[in-house]
Order: sequence, then C-alpha cells, then structure tokens
Amino acid sequence: MAAGAATWQPQEEGFKEICGLLEEQISPTSTADKSQIWQQLQHYSQFPDFNNYLAFILARAEGKSIEVRQAAGLLLKNNLRTAFLSMNPAHQQYIKSELLPCLGSVDRHIRSTVGTIISVVVQIGGVLGWPELLQALVTCLDSNDLNHMEGAMDALSKICEDIPQVLDSNIPGVPERPINVFLPRLFQFFQSPHTSLRKLALASVNQYIMLMPAALYASMDKYLQGLFILANDSAGEVRKLVCSAFVQLIEVRPDFLEPHLRNVIEYILQVNKDSDDEVALEACEFWSAYCDAQLPPENLREFLPRLIPVLLSNMAYAEDDESLVDAEEEDSLPDRDQDIKPRFHTSRLHGSEYEEDDDEDIVNVWNLRKCSAAGLDFLSNVFGDEILPALMPIIQAKLSATGDDAWKEREAAVLALGAVAEGCISGLYPHLAEIIAFLIPLLDDKFPLIRSITCWTLSRFSKYIVEGVGHPKGREQFEYVLMGLLRRILDDNKKVQEAACSAFATLEEEAGEELAPKLEIILQHLMSAYGKYQKRNLRIVYDAIGTLADAVGRELNQPTYLKILMPPLIAKWQQLSDADKDLFPLLECFTSIALALGTGFCQFVEPVFERSVRIIQIQQQAKVDPAAAGLQYDKEFVVCSLDLLSGLTEGLGSGIESLVSKSRLSDLLLQCCMDDASDVRQSSFALLGDLARACPAHLHPRVAEYLDIAAKQLASPKLKESLSVANNACWAIGELAVKIRQEVSPVVMTVMSCLVPILQHAEELNKSLVENSAITLGRLSWACPELVSPHMEHFMQPWCAALAMIRDDIEKEDAFRGLCALVRANPSGALTSLVFMCNAIASWNEIRSEELQNELCQVLHGYKQMLRNGAWDQCMSALEPPVKDKLSKYQV
Repeated sequence: MAAGAATWQPQEEGFKEICGLLEEQISPTSTADKSQIWQQLQHYSQFPDFNNYLAFILARAEGKSIEVRQAAGLLLKNNLRTAFLSMNPAHQQYIKSELLPCLGSVDRHIRSTVGTIISVVVQIGGVLGWPELLQALVTCLDSNDLNHMEGAMDALSKICEDIPQVLDSNIPGVPERPINVFLPRLFQFFQSPHTSLRKLALASVNQYIMLMPAALYASMDKYLQGLFILANDSAGEVRKLVCSAFVQLIEVRPDFLEPHLRNVIEYILQVNKDSDDEVALEACEFWSAYCDAQLPPENLREFLPRLIPVLLSNMAYAEDDESLVDAEEEDSLPDRDQDIKPRFHTSRLHGSEYEEDDDEDIVNVWNLRKCSAAGLDFLSNVFGDEILPALMPIIQAKLSATGDDAWKEREAAVLALGAVAEGCISGLYPHLAEIIAFLIPLLDDKFPLIRSITCWTLSRFSKYIVEGVGHPKGREQFEYVLMGLLRRILDDNKKVQEAACSAFATLEEEAGEELAPKLEIILQHLMSAYGKYQKRNLRIVYDAIGTLADAVGRELNQPTYLKILMPPLIAKWQQLSDADKDLFPLLECFTSIALALGTGFCQFVEPVFERSVRIIQIQQQAKVDPAAAGLQYDKEFVVCSLDLLSGLTEGLGSGIESLVSKSRLSDLLLQCCMDDASDVRQSSFALLGDLARACPAHLHPRVAEYLDIAAKQLASPKLKESLSVANNACWAIGELAVKIRQEVSPVVMTVMSCLVPILQHAEELNKSLVENSAITLGRLSWACPELVSPHMEHFMQPWCAALAMIRDDIEKEDAFRGLCALVRANPSGALTSLVFMCNAIASWNEIRSEELQNELCQVLHGYKQMLRNGAWDQCMSALEPPVKDKLSKYQV
C-alpha cells in the first residue's frame, strides 16, 4: 500500500478494498460479521498511509455514497486521536491539505465530518502546527458562499466548544490572537439571513462567557446588542442559545446584565412559556441561576406574581414525559437490564461530615417540569413566605380540580408543595397538620404518579413531622405518615415502591431512635418488600434497611427483630456468587447492620468476615491473572469488602481478633494499601485505622511497612487529587502511634514534614484532613515527644489554631496529651505561640479526663511562673474575653 509520500496517490486496489470494507460495515442488510470487518480495518491501520486513504475517500471519492465517505471520515477522526503525533509529517501534511478544500463541500454531512476532524487535529497539534487553517477559515467566512461559510463556521464552532482557549492565545508568527479576528465576524453573522449561521455564531461566542477573554470583555455591548436582536429569532435553537447566554452571564458576570436586568427578566419570563419546550427549559434555568448568584432579591420581587403561575403550569407532566410510560409498570414485570443504573459505592472516609444530598427528584432525566420545581425551590429559599400569597391560591385551585383528566394538575400541586417545603416552612408550619392530613389520603390515590409524588412531598416535611413527636397530636401524625409510607412500600407499582422507599429512608434519618417502638412493623414491611421487589428497587430496600440500622443503632439488637431481618439477607448472601455485582448493596447493608448491632453481630460474623477476605483475595488474583482466577478484576468488590470489614471491626472491636488472627488479612491489606486506585487505598487505610484500634498485635509483624506506605500518601505531590486517601492514611498513622508508641519513631520525621504544610495551608484544604492532621501530629508528639519537640516553633501557631476547631472527643484528648508532652520537653518552643495555645485550651467545653485537665493546668501555671515582669499579664490581655472566661477555672 505504501507509495511515495511527497506526491502521494492511492492505489486502485487498496482504495477499492477499503471502500468495500466500509460499505459492509455500515450496511444494515449486510450478513458479514461486523467484528471481523472491524479487525480487518484495524489490520489496515498498521499501514503507514492507511489514514491517507481514508482522507482521500472522504474528500475525493465522488463516485461513492455520502455514507461511505462519512464512515471513512469518522474512522480517520478516531485514528488521528491516537496516531496523529507519531505519523510521518508528510502524511500529516497530506491529510490537512485534503481537509481544507472540503470546508466548502456541497454536502452538509461531509462539511460536518470535516469540521469534527479539524477540531481533533487542533486539539492534538494546536493552531501553531497548522498555520494555513486560520487563513482558510477567514477566507471561507468572508466568501459569501453559503457552503463555504457554513463549513468554516461548523469547524470553528467545534474548536470553540472543544478547545476555546486555543483561539485566545498568542501564536508566534500570527500578529494577533485569533479570537480578535473571529469575534467581529461572529457578531456579523448574528444578523445573517441563514439560521444555521446565526446559530453556530452565537453558540461559538457563548463558549467564551466562562473564559471571558479580553476581546469579548471589550465588545460586551456589541454582544448584548446582538443577543437582544436575536431574542425573538424565528428559530427555536437560536432563542435557546440566547437564554443560555443570559443564564451563563448571570452566573459569571451579572454586572454586565445589571443595566438591562429588567428587560432580561421580562424576556426570560416571556420565553419561559415558549411553545418550544427546549427553549422554555433553558429560560427556566435562569431563576435558579439568579438565586444561586446571590443577587439582590428586590430585582425579582415585583415579577413573582407573574413568574410563579408560569412555573406551576410548567410543573405538570408533559404528554411525552417518559415517566408516564414507566408509571404503568407493575412489579410483576421483571426489570430490563437497561433499567438498572450502574451504582457507585463511595469509600469510607474517616471523620467526614459532608454528606451527599440524595434529594433528587424521583427520576434522573432533567426536563422543564423538574427545572421549574427546582426554580420554585430556589425562590422559596430566597423569598421565604413572601411567595405564599401568589402560590397557595394556585395550589389550592389545582388540588381541588376533580375528575380523572385533571390528575396532572393535582400532581403538579403536590410537587409544588414539596418544592417549597423547606424555604416556606415558617409560613406553612402553622398549617402543617392540615397539609399532612390532606396528603395522607393521596397516598391511596388511583393514579400511581400522584401516590409517588405524595411520598416525596411527605419526605420533604419529614424533619418537621419528627419535631412534633413530643406531644400526642404530633406523635399521632408521625405514626400516620410512617404507616402510610410503609403501606406504599408494598405498592404493586414499581415507581411508587421506589418513591416510598426513598421517602421512608429520609424519614428514618430524621426520626432516628423515635423509630424504635415501631421496629417490628417496619422490619416486617421492609422484609416483605425484599421478597417482592424486582432487581432495580431491591437496591433501595437495602438502602432503607441500612439507614434504619444507622438510625436506631443498638435498639436493633433484639432476637425478635433479628429473626425478621437476618434470615432473608443471609439466604440472599448464600445464593449470590463471589463475582455477582448484586453483592455490593448487600455488603453495604451488612456494614450498617454490623455497626448498629456491635457485639450483637457476633453470631453472624464468621461467614461474613471470611467471605469478605476471600473476595479480596480472589480479586487480587484476578488482577494479576484473570484466567486463573476465573473472573475479571473489579475493584468495586475490593472496596465494598474492605468497608464491610471496617464496619465489622468497628462494631465488634476486640471481638474481631480471633478471626483476624486466623486470616491472611494483614498481608492482603498491605497490598490494598499500595493499590493504584485511590478508592481502594482510601478504604484500606480506613480499615487499617480500625484494626489498629481493635487488634494492633496482628498488624505488628508488618507495622513498619504499613507506616511507610501511609506516610507516602501524605507526601504525594498530588495531595489535592487524593485528599480522602491522605485523610484516612493520616488518621491510621495516629491510631497506630497511640498503640505502638515508640515503634512509630522511624516515620515521625517524614510524617511531621508532611503534616506541617497541611496545617500551614489549612484554609485551602479540606476541613476533615486538617483536623486529622492536627490530631495525628498530637498523637505522634505524645508517643515520641523527644523527636517532635525540637521543631515546635515551625508549627505551634497553625497547629493550635487547628486544635481549637476540633470538637471534644477522645481523639482531641490524645492530641492535647501530645501538646503537654511537647511543652514538658521544650517549654521555650511554645513561647511565641502562647496566645494560640491559650485559645486551643479554651476551645474545650468539657474535658472528661481529670488527668488531662491537671496536665493542662500545670502547663498554664508553668508559663505563668516562667514569664516575669508583666509578660504573662501582657499575654492574657491579648486574649478575647470569652477565652479568658474559659481559662479562669485554671486560676491563671
């Protein structure tokens, strides 16, 4: 196939063969084996000029069908992504020279394919590697020939979308930044009579709002003028882009819109009712963006009486909403594989306080209905009860609409109540009993989507429902809601099951131990659902069981309850193979149950522990040799098993010791701590810390290796990318230090040199990592004060500032024991940081350990005696009054 590269020409035979393969590949009626054709094409890719053939077919094979030429182009694009930089420069040049004339191709599909390939080449080689490109684009844009203008505009818009920064950079040999050349031309196209050019030009400029290059900043008035001209464009796609521009500008540069804000809001309000749903959806994003940008509410206030009815009318299900089809599914129909979304387990994080917000609406396709509900939610959080006079009459009117044909109106009203449940709670709270009394019967409505949305709306009020359980009426209301949701958990409709289970999990989180008296009936319903549900909704039952265990804790540890809960779970556990992904949610569920039952899980622990260790072992084997292991490696199994072992260790404490001693866990865990995947390492160090607490003796033989690997996680140059790993490694080192004391000494200096920069840059880093760093530094100081104390001056101030932020607990006690040990070893090391140290000591609300209390008292008195001639009083006068009050109990 190879020919002289300078005047490269295809050979007839090769050309025919490749065209033939492409025809077979795209033919819907061909009987040929597609994977074999694919292999054949891959084989041809080995030839150095194969991509030249593809470029030739795309650009010049006039006799071939457009589909074949396009197929050649798409294959070329994919090949260039991987091979462009290693190609012979003459071949690169040939391909580029064939692409540029095609910008003006008569066929739109060819132009579009060429635009995509050009963007890929620019992504890989930059503009500098293709000096002719910019001139070719300018020539086409200025040509007045529609095909050429459209071809260039298509390529340009793809470059703007994929790599906008390329056009806003200085290019050697080019007098000005390309954006300065293109921007005036793009603005000109805003007024083109051709819809395609208006659309592509506006889409291209919109890509620069976030980057805001100087050229756009300088011509902002021109841009806004263009947006106002296009605002009532006849093409929906263009109106949608106008809305998108206003949404992005309000997020990034609201100051540009301020002089025109009234007109913009007026416009968005008008297109929020656009007959084109996509335009209305883009406009609707504006309200959430406005509230999110924390702009002055008064600009919106006068529009509320007109805006709220628009949002509510857009909250009714559209005729083509796919949820309407899904809602017909009864639970007897098995799930199709494509209905089951992939699930992602999040690794354990020690000391984390940020929870993900799972309060999504019940399905994950974003549409006008959901966007309108989100907008209403945002508005309620900004304006609170102010929106109720405009909102409630509409909700009441919709709720009282009777007849089957009005069910969507009723459903939208229930959704609206849920959307404002948090923002307007002070206005709604006095009527909460009436609202709940109105919602409960809707749980039995004949329309499944009304039943499901009622579950969600009740869950939005669950916090306030739980607050009322202290008085009889409130308790009764809570029980009505609880029983209502349990009833719906056993609904025959899959969508209602899903909504009821999710709502119940939210109620469980709020109610906590209030659920204890109802545990038996709750478990009966959940386990009944467990036997009834299809695969997809089973995951939500697992979640509800796990959340229940987290909520009631030790209350669950009673034979009656365990008899209902455990046998079905154990049966499922035995039925699933070690390589079945349905194990994931079950492993997570067991983790919560083990933590809740504590030592009560003893009777179940042995098979669960042994299998978790076995799964890790099999997966590590599969990673090296999938054939011998008989399965493909999947790290998710490792992460879930490590987390379950953490839960077992934390729940059973030293009760886990005999199982650890009989297993290979210590060696396997060491391998996991060195894994290349950060989530595997994250869970490994969480387990390491838990084992250090429960049975350090079994880590002992390899403790030096563990410490060394954990220290490396903190020294990582990519610390910010793997914060959670560093966080858990840091905590594990501290847990080990407390147990093995002097044996931690070989890594003290390494670890300290990593912890100090974290404390010095505390404001840029995650709060949890900073707290764990402060605690671990304290624990190392307590274990080896003689090694740490000579360096006190370097870290006392940021360290004490971090210690002052930590809540009272056993870990904080350890850290302060370290502080006292350092001061005893090197009193002068803290002299320049006394104010910081006093603030840290004053941060305690109550020190449970009398011994620590006395040590801190000695430290303060020691400094008082050391600092003569008014120096101590000077230090005291620098403290804030509340700090002085706290220290008064030490009589200093």
